Amino acid sequence: MVRTAQSLNASLDALAKREKAFKRVLKSHGRPEPRLSEPGVETLLRTIVGQQVSVAAARSMWNKLIAKYGQPVDLAALIEASDEQLREAGLSRQKASYTRSLAGLVLSGELDLAHLPEDDEEAIALLIRIKGIGRWSAEIYLLFAEARDDIWPAGDLAVQIEIGRLLGLDERPSEKQLRELAEAWRPHRGAAAVLAWHSYNSIGTAL
Repeated sequence: MVRTAQSLNASLDALAKREKAFKRVLKSHGRPEPRLSEPGVETLLRTIVGQQVSVAAARSMWNKLIAKYGQPVDLAALIEASDEQLREAGLSRQKASYTRSLAGLVLSGELDLAHLPEDDEEAIALLIRIKGIGRWSAEIYLLFAEARDDIWPAGDLAVQIEIGRLLGLDERPSEKQLRELAEAWRPHRGAAAVLAWHSYNSIGTAL
């Protein structure tokens, strides 16, 4: 799991033995801290609210939403609200549609966030039934909210850039190429992603 420092470090140590580039990152930039989100509907709602806006804007929108619909958010009230009412809570028409989709799936029992399938691909398939939640968002949820070991967000731009740089590739690898490259890192691909972000951010800070 990537939830605790102990479990994350165990995975990082295993990766460092398999890939010299990862060993160099640990030596140069130290070890990343675990990144955690709370499992459940609120994290997915925050994901929808935060899409394509700044952190500050997302925070403002979220505060408006919970001021109007409570915390935990009243999902039934979200479904019944008009677009205009949700706009007053900070949501665009598109995001209003996405939040209703999530609320409807949860309230109907079609999406049980407390008991997602253990198989990662099956869990991803369920999560992407939510409008506005694509594969990347589903993978990020499973990695940080459920701390699943082997989630590999190969579509993440920063991961693509940094893995390409660390491995000395001539070009940024595509999502397909990155999935193929990472097969050798199973079952620790979640820790590999965390390390890639850590390296990417460390490089950016140093510039």
